[in-house]
Amino acid sequence: MSKVNYHTHTSRCHHADGTDEEYILRAIRGGYSVLGFSDHTPWPYASGFISHSRMLPCQLEDYVCQLRMLRDKYKEQIDIKIGLECENYPEYIPWLKEQIEKYQLDYVLFGSHHYPSEEVSGYFGQFCTDAVMLAKYEQSVIEGMQSGLYAYLAHPDLFMASYPKFDENCIEVSRHICQEANRLNMTIEYNLGCAAYCEKTGEVLFPYPRFWEIAAEEGCTAIIGIDAHNPLWLETPHYFDEALRYLTDLGIKTTTEIPLRTY
Repeated sequence: MSKVNYHTHTSRCHHADGTDEEYILRAIRGGYSVLGFSDHTPWPYASGFISHSRMLPCQLEDYVCQLRMLRDKYKEQIDIKIGLECENYPEYIPWLKEQIEKYQLDYVLFGSHHYPSEEVSGYFGQFCTDAVMLAKYEQSVIEGMQSGLYAYLAHPDLFMASYPKFDENCIEVSRHICQEANRLNMTIEYNLGCAAYCEKTGEVLFPYPRFWEIAAEEGCTAIIGIDAHNPLWLETPHYFDEALRYLTDLGIKTTTEIPLRTY
């Protein structure tokens, strides 16, 4: 199976390290054939809210231009794709669609972090601690998948980074998400962003095993995503190889392909 990763961040999001070129060089050394950049999308917040976890709208052009230059520079060694990781904020989707067309992005990933927007809601990975927030997460994920805008669903089990116990509510939400993903033929991501932390601390956040058992039961298709916030993560094959073995043992179909936009 060829190694690909479509979930790569840059220092523009304020919580990732390294230069754009360092990610590419580490990916080449790590044996990747495709590296997709999908930094957190900027949003033109009407309230004037300034996010500390994403680039500003005025940085988007530089993001695309720099990656295009590097794509040309390394085209003989690795296939570089340019995208974004986006939420599904209804108010701002028209603007997002304009940027996708303007910059001819290859794809956008769907990562539900807040709902209905970062301006007014907490991060699901930190504040999804009760059934009310869990229901909001389910609503946001299903609405986003149904939009048809996104290439795949990133970290579908993100809620387990903060939810206290995988209870009956989690089982129901997980099943609904997996059933809808399967109905829509939408790939879900086995996200390795917390892998090193969980290995070090012994905590189980995400990927959460019970969620993925449900995904297997519902016939979902998975893609492995590094969610790289440091270039070194792309040169560490241990987690990728373990993830592939785990998914294979569960009987989950895996893929290395995502729907790319054509213009």
